[in-house]
Amino acid sequence: MELAYIPSPSTGVIDLGPIPLRGYAFCIIIGVFVAVWFGNKRWVARGGRAGTVADIAVWAVPFGLVGGRLYHVITDYQLYFSEGQNWVDAFKIWQGGLGIWGAIALGAVGAWIGCRRRGIPLPAWADALAPGIALAQACGRWGNWFNQELYGKPTDLPWALKISEGPNRVAGTYHPTFLYESLWCIGVALLVIWADRRFKLGHGRAFALYVAAYCAGRGWIEYMRVDEAHHVLGLRLNVWTALIVFVLAVVYMVVSAKVRPGREEIVEPGAAEEAAAEAAGDASEGEDGAKKADAAEAEDAKAADADAGPAAEDEADTEGDGPGDEPKVSDKLTKKDTAEPAKNG
Repeated sequence: MELAYIPSPSTGVIDLGPIPLRGYAFCIIIGVFVAVWFGNKRWVARGGRAGTVADIAVWAVPFGLVGGRLYHVITDYQLYFSEGQNWVDAFKIWQGGLGIWGAIALGAVGAWIGCRRRGIPLPAWADALAPGIALAQACGRWGNWFNQELYGKPTDLPWALKISEGPNRVAGTYHPTFLYESLWCIGVALLVIWADRRFKLGHGRAFALYVAAYCAGRGWIEYMRVDEAHHVLGLRLNVWTALIVFVLAVVYMVVSAKVRPGREEIVEPGAAEEAAAEAAGDASEGEDGAKKADAAEAEDAKAADADAGPAAEDEADTEGDGPGDEPKVSDKLTKKDTAEPAKNG
């Protein structure tokens, strides 16, 4: 008896008037946004300019989509070019089918072009983007949930995935490998962030760590899947790919650490100078503001002194007019002048 399971969407498309909103495409778009946003934060923290990650992503993302689709079509060619299949479906990317291996490989070519145009090192850019790519994969895997594809072996676990009857699938409950991989990718992102802060990874080693960690998880998750795939020596093709790429990533980390230890001090020429110039400009504006404030205070003090002058003079004139005060010189002269005529008369 099934006590609990993860339901699958009844449809992967929501029609917004004449515009179909496909869950698979929506998840990929969210993933790209997350990767660029988080990659930009890390790039700026490394000393790069804001916006550089997005500029290079304009090259990397289209190349990655094409590469991912090519890998899928080549490795699953029977779905499009065998008897009874329509080869035009190979271009219908919204129906699912992107190979991460091809996406990373050809996406790296696009990133290399973008980096050369900006004059920055590709390894440094890849290091900044690595955890963001893992988070993008975590988002993108939910597109498989919308399409009810890439699930694992049958199971009655409480978190089993409910699959409905459809083309090339049998109704039942299966391991939600899309969920396993999504959670694994989040863990990979956290691992790369921690290791990068702890060991100051540079020269592409943060990206290599992401690749190795992802391959380690992809190997056992791929082994659980039951969808049709090519096998080599009893293992699925993607399992072999994960093993080979894992070894290459580890070798790169070891060799790179010996050949180019440490981390790049400058990741984008001119970015540090611009930041220093902006900081100097802000400091200058602050000094000008302080000078203006001091001048205003001096003017106020001068005006206060000017107002206080007449009042002080009036106060000085009234001094000595009291009962016990000595008469002023002017008063003495007045009395003398008035007394003189009386004496003569």
